[in-house]
Amino acid sequence: MLKDEYSAVGQKPSPPSQRGHAGAATAPPKPHKSSWVLQVFLLVICVLGVLGIVWFRKRQEARTKTGMGAMGAPVVPVVAGMVTQKDVPIYLDGLGTVQAFNTVTVHARVDGQLQKVAFTEGQDVHMGDLLAQIDPAPFRAQLAQNKAKKAQDEAQLANAQRDLKREADLYAAKIDSQQLYDTQKALVDQLDATVKADEAAIESAQVQLDYTTITSPIEGRTGIRQIDQGNIIHATDSNGLVVLTQLRPISVAFTLPEQTLEEIHKQMAGGDLTVLAVDRDNSTPLGEGKLAVIDNQIDTTTGTIKLKATFPNDDLRLWPGQFVNARLRLTVRTNGIIVPASVVQRGPDGAYAFVIVKGTNSSDYAASPKGQVAGSSKPDSAASLKDPGPAGTPDPKAKGKGGANRPNLVVEIRPITVAQIEAGEALIDKGLAPGERVVVDGQYKLQAGSKVVPSQSGQVQPAPSEEQTP
Repeated sequence: MLKDEYSAVGQKPSPPSQRGHAGAATAPPKPHKSSWVLQVFLLVICVLGVLGIVWFRKRQEARTKTGMGAMGAPVVPVVAGMVTQKDVPIYLDGLGTVQAFNTVTVHARVDGQLQKVAFTEGQDVHMGDLLAQIDPAPFRAQLAQNKAKKAQDEAQLANAQRDLKREADLYAAKIDSQQLYDTQKALVDQLDATVKADEAAIESAQVQLDYTTITSPIEGRTGIRQIDQGNIIHATDSNGLVVLTQLRPISVAFTLPEQTLEEIHKQMAGGDLTVLAVDRDNSTPLGEGKLAVIDNQIDTTTGTIKLKATFPNDDLRLWPGQFVNARLRLTVRTNGIIVPASVVQRGPDGAYAFVIVKGTNSSDYAASPKGQVAGSSKPDSAASLKDPGPAGTPDPKAKGKGGANRPNLVVEIRPITVAQIEAGEALIDKGLAPGERVVVDGQYKLQAGSKVVPSQSGQVQPAPSEEQTP
């Protein structure tokens, strides 16, 4: 009966020793040996994992300590540069357009068939050179006709003058009346005026004949021909025959803000001002000329003043219609303070630079809002302006690891005023002094008080590793 009950639930009957009295709890089974081995194995794995994590963290801390200076801050490798002095020209920059010194559209002054085109497109011509020839035959015929008419009228005038002489003699002898004498005299005056009109007609016909020969009015270069040989050309043609442009010399018209007008007038009193024409990349010079004229009024819509400069253009690097950057050399700054352009950084408060100064220890340096060294009453004190010495020179008295064996150089943030940036160099009006060392490259990791390792070679050098630190 008991066997059937256990079979119904799918379990085997317990031994008598384990069943005990009815209703009593059964005793737990004894643990097997394999479960203890598994627990020991898992414990060993956990211990090894903890040891690995500790070892990894200590290694990371050791690597971090290799880049730590005496102040406990990371040492940043940077490229250093020196603040220098030299004479610097001051420029006013404006956008300019090259204009031909003279531009002439050559038109025919009489109508006729274009018999000959005597120039080649793009040819340099001189004043008076033949450009084209219009059929002169009709104008020669007109000239001959006017000359014949003059001869006819001169013959009539001569006859009338002889009659007037006879009438004058008869009038003196009181044979003819005053009326006959006056009538003959009027006829002589009329024929004399007719002869003069004939002379004017001859001169006009000669001018028209001369107009059939088209010559260059200026020295310049021809453009694209607007009409071909054999066509009928008219004086009223809008396009004309060809456009001549004078390229030597040439002009550049440019604009500057009206605020610069007073200074320009002041500098012009001392002589001619030089203007440089620079390509649109602002680095390729195209020519050097002189300021020729300042426009007589300011453009009220833009607040600018228009100026024009004249360039010799011997090498023809300036071309009419070309856009250039015009640079007016206003004056020359003597002994200007110069740094590489990459030294200048921009922030919410304006331009600034990272200046490398000598630090003492972590308690002596405090990064003030103005970036001055603690213990110095002035940001530009003599101690901070001096060259901190050769970069990377270890201190023989320093011991220990980390940054103790490197020179204690830190950076301060110095507000500066930039006058201009030219050819990769920045002219500084205020904030830096000659002989100071500034950060040229590597500023992205710096802040006020950062410890740095300057490079002398112009390349960013890595901070010394732990193996290289004694």
